Amino acid sequence: MDVRKDAAEFLRTRRARITPERAGLPTWGERRRVEGLRREEVALLAGVSVEYYIRLERGNLGGASEAVLEAVANALQLDEAERAHLHDLARTADERAPSRRTGRGTVRPPVQWLLDSMSGTAAYVRNARTDILAANALGQALYAPVLAMPGRPNVARFVFLDLAAREFFLEWEKVAGEAAALLRTLAGENPYDQGLTQLVGELSTRSELFRTLWAAHNVRQHRTGVKKFHHPLVGDLTLTYESMELTADPGLRLNAYVAEPGSPSAEGLALLASWTATPSVPITVKE
Repeated sequence: MDVRKDAAEFLRTRRARITPERAGLPTWGERRRVEGLRREEVALLAGVSVEYYIRLERGNLGGASEAVLEAVANALQLDEAERAHLHDLARTADERAPSRRTGRGTVRPPVQWLLDSMSGTAAYVRNARTDILAANALGQALYAPVLAMPGRPNVARFVFLDLAAREFFLEWEKVAGEAAALLRTLAGENPYDQGLTQLVGELSTRSELFRTLWAAHNVRQHRTGVKKFHHPLVGDLTLTYESMELTADPGLRLNAYVAEPGSPSAEGLALLASWTATPSVPITVKE
């Protein structure tokens, strides 16, 4: 990853989406040559010199203080995920040596035990490249199309490169946008992860949609939400998910899917669970 280039493009794309009216600045009916705010206007809103902001927008985030980063974030009206991403980019610019926070390639036995104890809940653990490392029986049944893909099971690769994803995810375009934004976030957190860099390169080469979404520099924090599936065995499912960091294993997250009690999706998930009463089989992932 080119951190300096990514930082420059991230700031430019955020500036381009903020109109003077939205920022509370007068326009006096003038015709503007740039989309969004001018650099001088962002500098004014952030309380920094124009020269200094130009330096930041050229990707030179090294040495920028927390106060300056927050002032720029406020001027650009960044949301929580975007603020965290800006700080990640600045942190990386200040590092003298590459950091590796990708997490291990397998899960510890107690984590698998935890997954297997979550009856009635579809759950899996992924790493910072969206590889699925482990799942309980219901998680394997729910994500069977993903786990059936050639090579190591990877959610982002499935979304963009496997035609089955368009049928499996009922809101596929939304899921694709979220997947690209998640990879942008992960790349900001782990810019020197070679495996992640290779994944982004593969998706950029093979998927025009991914290239477009990647260039937008959108980011998101994957914590909670709703996904709609069309499962090949039980039909349509609307499931709520919670995503939790495994604090003892940096880079690993546990994603758990549940259905609203009494809903048709709860009946479908229960039916799927009744067909998967056998113990889960470990998922092997090569680093």
